[in-house]
Amino acid sequence: MSFSSTPRGARLARRLVAVRLDAWGLPYGSEVHDATVLIVAELSANAVRHGRVPGRDFHVRLIAAPGIVRVEVTDTRAERLPVAPPAAVPAEPTADGGRGLALVAALATRWGWSPRPNAPGKTVWAECCRPSQHGGG
Repeated sequence: MSFSSTPRGARLARRLVAVRLDAWGLPYGSEVHDATVLIVAELSANAVRHGRVPGRDFHVRLIAAPGIVRVEVTDTRAERLPVAPPAAVPAEPTADGGRGLALVAALATRWGWSPRPNAPGKTVWAECCRPSQHGGG
């Protein structure tokens, strides 16, 4: 889905992903639901804050496959690439930002980014493990 590159667009992306996950059988309050929604919130906020090009939307793709939920957030800004946060260096306590990708790294099973195919920009993705449908989870 496409969302306006505004804080309102980021909030809407987060809410729609939460509703979709619940409809797919990953209920509100479950570990994978809450982690995925937080990841979408962070990646969408980053797309708005760091990947915004005036007049261009950002896109969210949500994929639920056996054993995994994958989130992809695409923006049109190719020159501002995500950098993995160093694990040993926390953000300044009074800083206004700098914790988003550290949070994504902590919540996701794995994450990364790739250039946007056939267009300017990039896609930042994250994957969360889904509990087994059969026994224990």
